[in-house]
Amino acid sequence: MTAASAVEFLIWLLIAASAIALLARRLHIPYTAALVVGGLLLGLMRLPLLSPLVPGQRPNWLTPEVILILFLPALVFEGSIQIDVRDLLRDWAPLLLLANAGVLAATLVTGYLVHWAVGLPLMIALIFSAIISATDPISVLAIFKDLKMDKRLSVIIEGESLLNDGTAVVLFQVLLAAFLGGSLGVARGAGQFIFAVAGGAALGFSLGYVSSRLTGKIDDPEIEITLTTIVAYGSYLLAQHMHLSGVIATGSAGLMVGNLGVKHGMSGETRKALQSFWEYIAFVMNSLVFLLIGLEVHLAAIAYAWKAVLLAIAAVLIGRVVSVYPLVQIGNLFAERIPFRWQPVIIWGGLRGSLALALALSLDSTFPYRAQVRDLTFGVVVFSILVQGLTIKPLLRLLGLTDGETASR
Repeated sequence: MTAASAVEFLIWLLIAASAIALLARRLHIPYTAALVVGGLLLGLMRLPLLSPLVPGQRPNWLTPEVILILFLPALVFEGSIQIDVRDLLRDWAPLLLLANAGVLAATLVTGYLVHWAVGLPLMIALIFSAIISATDPISVLAIFKDLKMDKRLSVIIEGESLLNDGTAVVLFQVLLAAFLGGSLGVARGAGQFIFAVAGGAALGFSLGYVSSRLTGKIDDPEIEITLTTIVAYGSYLLAQHMHLSGVIATGSAGLMVGNLGVKHGMSGETRKALQSFWEYIAFVMNSLVFLLIGLEVHLAAIAYAWKAVLLAIAAVLIGRVVSVYPLVQIGNLFAERIPFRWQPVIIWGGLRGSLALALALSLDSTFPYRAQVRDLTFGVVVFSILVQGLTIKPLLRLLGLTDGETASR
């Protein structure tokens, strides 16, 4: 694979993304779902003109390194700088419960159901459920950005996806280490989990604060935008180097930059330039990620294991229901009440995406049941993006939550 062929592959992806974006807008369907379908169709074509997209001739970009280091920090940072921290504090109780206890509950419920229904060994099933337990911010942010819905409901769904992403990664790493190492005490595992999450948040807030202070002393849009890029990727890489949660570090840094640096340290001109820059980066990254998902999905393997895939999808949805309804009721005791009509949207809006694929693909080739875990993960992700993503708008209309309507019960 040469540099020229990689550039040609990138150009073809951007051409396809632009065409699909126009078509999706015209057909009024979620852009991400259209991208996955477009990727599936492109992967089936064998035209000479599209040879750079053919398996074996295209670069392998859907790897853990590319997704977790190139795509994820940019998308998490772009989503977090848009969120007003006051909105998060308004729903701090349900968000913290869903992003932490919710991920743990979903992992346990889904894992035991998959173990019982599909027949995977319990530890393998728990690792799979950790892979698929979190709502992926890439998927959620991309779809909900274009929906007309109550701002608070949107913040809850987006905020949960940003927070629980790092929780799921840490849980996956703890369970994988326990499986490979033979045993891991509950106390030690909990300690590693808390250290990675809390440490990542502290690191991200610190770097975001320093960056915000620097931008307050500079009045140059290009330099200030470059600083935000350094913070987005630097916080992630530094956290990973320190064995902390890179996703939580990047999200925390984005919250600090968006609420301190952007609002109080940048001129109006710089704020507009910064918003345009990160919106474009998010568009390109989302386009590449979801096209790559479509290109890389093994439809034949999913079709062959269709019964197990359907059982896994059911287990994931049950785990989501069990983890959301009770925790929202508990959160309602400590923060402003989340209306009951919102809760089905929170459940159905819990999409899975590229992060789950990256974690599944990160398993070593010698890992037991790796092929089954990969196929189940791909099946759940495709269902999530296509079925849940395409039906979220009708669900909002059915519940009377479109056009920013606020539910009162």
